[in-house]
Amino acid sequence: MILQSVITCPKCGTAKMETMPIDACQYFYECTGCGAKLRPMDGDCCVFCSFGSVPCPPKQTERAGSCCTK
Repeated sequence: MILQSVITCPKCGTAKMETMPIDACQYFYECTGCGAKLRPMDGDCCVFCSFGSVPCPPKQTERAGSCCTK
């Protein structure tokens, strides 16, 4: 499982490596460049799935087919 993701602000382009929470989705993120408060785009569970280079750990687990929440 990958726990690091580069999140890129769609407003100013600032990119920053962040550590994702293992067991939860992150719904809000404040850009360190312009201060924009990012929220997930429609259909995405978190800001990493919308703006990150890697999807969040829960989504990675789901895509791997080993999700335990069936």
